[in-house]
Amino acid sequence: MPPKLNVHNFPRPPLLEKTPRHIQIKWNNHLIADTKDAYWVLETTHPPTYYLPPSSILVSLARSPHSSYCEWKGTATYWNITNPDNNSEVVRNRIWSYTKPTKGFTPIRDYLSFYAGPWDCYVDGEKVEPQPGDFYGGWVTSDIEGPIKGGPGTFGW
Repeated sequence: MPPKLNVHNFPRPPLLEKTPRHIQIKWNNHLIADTKDAYWVLETTHPPTYYLPPSSILVSLARSPHSSYCEWKGTATYWNITNPDNNSEVVRNRIWSYTKPTKGFTPIRDYLSFYAGPWDCYVDGEKVEPQPGDFYGGWVTSDIEGPIKGGPGTFGW
């Protein structure tokens, strides 16, 4: 069992580092991403956010016109994905990347991060839970502990 990681011990500004963990994303029993070559971002009060290399994505993505700005990583580009079982179902803006990340985050240029749903996300075979709320994209696993930002009453943390 991996050691516990307390989100209140994570740094601010956030830390970017390679992780040896096996990341998989499955949607309706289709494997849509698979890698052991990911990065994670660790930030105070947040569970890890994983960034996967483009080569690990096993389905086509379509660029969205939507964007957002992160004070640490820069401007995010969003992506849309079509359900492998239903071509009429398109999920929009639940995947993002940084095409021109800030200096400290250049290793994740064009790497992709997924919200933990509507697909199932796994870290070393464990199905993750999404970070509370619908703004942040962290993945909660059994080794994560401590109060997590995103739920009611945590906006000002």
